[in-house]
Amino acid sequence: MTTDTPAAVLWDMDGTIVDTEPYWMQAESELVGSFGGVWTHEDGLKMVGNGLSVSAGILQGAGVRLDADEIIQRLTGRVQELLKSEGVPWRPGARELLAELSMQGIPCALVTMSMSPMAEQIVDLIGFPAFRLIVAGDHVAKPKPDPEAYLLAATQLGVPIERCVAFEDSVPGVAAAAASGAVTIGVPHIIELPAHSSYTLWPSLAGRTLSDIATVFVEASRNQEVVTP
Repeated sequence: MTTDTPAAVLWDMDGTIVDTEPYWMQAESELVGSFGGVWTHEDGLKMVGNGLSVSAGILQGAGVRLDADEIIQRLTGRVQELLKSEGVPWRPGARELLAELSMQGIPCALVTMSMSPMAEQIVDLIGFPAFRLIVAGDHVAKPKPDPEAYLLAATQLGVPIERCVAFEDSVPGVAAAAASGAVTIGVPHIIELPAHSSYTLWPSLAGRTLSDIATVFVEASRNQEVVTP
């Protein structure tokens, strides 16, 4: 590892490593429907990137008469069932890039607002030791777009957050990563990410390498040096 290489790479999960958003939308639709409501695709899109506690409140507003913890348990359980029955839909290039980072000894952390059991299920199915640690939604008090989860991951890895690169696919996600001080790369999937100076946009992870990450990291570090008084 050199000064041109990040000290760690922090990864969002849903929509970034795995294409689980359709599973979440199905679980939401089934849950709202069980209480006589209607849940549209557009409703599901509004949930992308939210912490589960926020999503639970929205579902309560849609007529789900359960407390937040029960909603979270039901949604997570249903998505885990779909992962078992339908398989894990990996995002293009994600596993390949994780494998290269692992081979090069770059520490990685999973930073997700999904609950620990689901995060652990995904990690176990990757097929190699991709992550040093998991920071999940049940590990933090404040969900994304608050930076708490990213700051916690850097602290637990023992590295400065400013020397970390974070991958995200959603508006709350890139907001959380950028606010933490991590060099942020947005890889939009279901929801378009607008161009913004606080992060770099990549259309896909397919074909990306550690060299590409290092290029973004060095450029962002130089820009930070310019604006720092």
